[in-house]
Amino acid sequence: MTRTMTTYVYQTIPQEPGEIPRYFEIRQKMSDEALTKHPESGEAIRRVILGGFGLLNTSKKSSSGSIGGGYCGGAGCCG
Repeated sequence: MTRTMTTYVYQTIPQEPGEIPRYFEIRQKMSDEALTKHPESGEAIRRVILGGFGLLNTSKKSSSGSIGGGYCGGAGCCG
């Protein structure tokens, strides 16, 4: 039986105020526990949970004037 490897996104956990997390990908088995330390540097890390497409409601305008359910990811998409 072949086990599928999944690519997970991890980020470093900032240790100092103003420190910006770095993101990277690690391939693991789905049955593997989430990592807490970077395998090479030993830095504290956490797995990032990414959302899927989900259900999009495009039938009405939100209060912000954008089409859909009123969600804006903060990237200037609702302008």
